[in-house]
Amino acid sequence: MELGKSMEKHNDVVVKLAKHVITTVAKDSNLVFSPTSINVLLSLIAAGSNSASKEQILSFLMSPLTDHLNALLTKIVSVSLADGSERSDLCLSAANGVWIDKFVSLKSSFKELLENSYKATCSQVDFVNKPVEVIDEVNTWAKVHTNGVIKEILSRESKETIETISCSQLILANAVYFKGAWSKKFDAKLTKDNDFHLLDGTSVKVPFMTSYKDQYLRSYYGFQVLRLPYVEDGRQFSMYIYLPDDKDGLPTLLEKIASEPGFLDNHIPQYDIEVDVIKIPKFKFLFEFKASDVLKDMGLTLPFTSGCSLTEMVDSSSMGENLYVSSIIHKACIEVDEEGTEAAAISVAVVSIKGFMQSPDFIADHPFLFTVREDKSGVILFMGQVLDPSKH
Repeated sequence: MELGKSMEKHNDVVVKLAKHVITTVAKDSNLVFSPTSINVLLSLIAAGSNSASKEQILSFLMSPLTDHLNALLTKIVSVSLADGSERSDLCLSAANGVWIDKFVSLKSSFKELLENSYKATCSQVDFVNKPVEVIDEVNTWAKVHTNGVIKEILSRESKETIETISCSQLILANAVYFKGAWSKKFDAKLTKDNDFHLLDGTSVKVPFMTSYKDQYLRSYYGFQVLRLPYVEDGRQFSMYIYLPDDKDGLPTLLEKIASEPGFLDNHIPQYDIEVDVIKIPKFKFLFEFKASDVLKDMGLTLPFTSGCSLTEMVDSSSMGENLYVSSIIHKACIEVDEEGTEAAAISVAVVSIKGFMQSPDFIADHPFLFTVREDKSGVILFMGQVLDPSKH
């Protein structure tokens, strides 16, 4: 399967996951998450699993073979998530971290995959006797690799978290950080408060960024798509906003996006056109959820059961047979203003023992979906919905 088709399937999985998160966890709230971050962890778990768990993960990710999946994720890591040229107006970094119990050894093939394909750093720790120190170490790693945006992913105040970590043998983590300036910045002097219409029929006053410049905009039946490019560094990142025509049309648009394979890749404005005006609310919020609960609800169950058998991760086959993924925690945040976008996400897996119009306008004054995408590869770094930009 060639890379372009693989990426399209990868993005279909992204949409399926986003729909499930929206309808089960974030139905009444703003949402941002990094599907790429979650999929990197699933790929690592697949590489370390027995055949049954591996096959279920591959099926979920719509990938025929582990080698194919690793090749795709390696491509994402090496091309789309590689550090670009050093510049202040565009920064993208991704990191993978592994913490393993001091009495356990990684299987050489798995360690080689971690270090060579996923560029992961590995640390040996004492889960049983020093769980709070492990939590602090993971949180420090998260803070460093999200440029201070996400300061904590594991709670040192939670008794349940401490007990879970003390029973663990392995932690896998992925971090993604993005900060990009718009290629056409908004003039802050034009930002004014206006009504944003909520799904329940009420409205809130929020600051709207305004531009009269030509834009990458295309209208379809029932919705519009706006592409806002960031500055380039050899890669091309853009934010896409999917705005339903109807003020309460977001659920219908989400259903349409989820039901049409290749939707995101097939609805991309290719040309900038003259517009009357575009208005987009400034927004900033954080979202956290237990990704493992969502994945189990979607039918991906085997990695999270005692029958998982992570025999390809550790040297001891008897220990590997008793390992399973107890949880995957995901936390992401985003801020969009006149200058550009800053977004970050952390995923942690804990492994435990058992048609164009003439001069249109684009007024995003009601709930919409958004993605942050690397256009040359098609990788979706972040996806979410804005239901109420007044809520942080």
